[in-house]
Amino acid sequence: MSTTVLLVDDDPLVRSALTLMLGGEPDIEVVGEAGDGHEGVRLVAELRPDVVLMDIRMPGLDGLEATRELHRQAEPPRVIVLTTFDADDHVVEALGSGADGFLLKDTPPPQIVDAIRKVVDDEPMLSPSVTRTLIRRLRPEPGDGTSAAAARAAAAATRLARLTDREREVALAVGSGLSNAEIARELHLSVPTVKAHVSRLFDKLGATNRVQIAICVHDAGLG
Repeated sequence: MSTTVLLVDDDPLVRSALTLMLGGEPDIEVVGEAGDGHEGVRLVAELRPDVVLMDIRMPGLDGLEATRELHRQAEPPRVIVLTTFDADDHVVEALGSGADGFLLKDTPPPQIVDAIRKVVDDEPMLSPSVTRTLIRRLRPEPGDGTSAAAARAAAAATRLARLTDREREVALAVGSGLSNAEIARELHLSVPTVKAHVSRLFDKLGATNRVQIAICVHDAGLG
């Protein structure tokens, strides 16, 4: 069975390029295109795609708010946010939007295809470079609000204290930007076991995506 994908981007050239690229994959089918967030939300309700590739900056309803709307649905699709960090100062807002992946728009085509397959398999796609960029943007610079930084560190340490030793190992690996498969190899676990640990991390740490786990690890001084 093919993975169905909806493209949401206000640039028709980007949509055409993505359609052409994904059209060569036997297990992926582009079922629709939208030029803004409002149309994207409407088409999701109509087409029920497995995955949405969502641009951030669009007229009307932007990609972040559209992702939030989709995340509030009973059975939301997987959402991969497309962004250019240098051009978008608000990308960190996607952390709370329910996005399942973050990709730069200049990501090589094979990695975009890989990301789609991973999120369908319940493995959010966050490359180490994206994770590091987001962490840098969220964490205060040295000397900027020392008391606030200390409070964040203490709060992160308290949250991590709820974890078992194995869960802590998995959290540290997530904080390093490793995928489930990479964590499984490093910790000598099966991939389903890693997925189960990551699901428990979401619950225990109050996280909605892997970047939030990474931020907690880094705030505690462990990453």
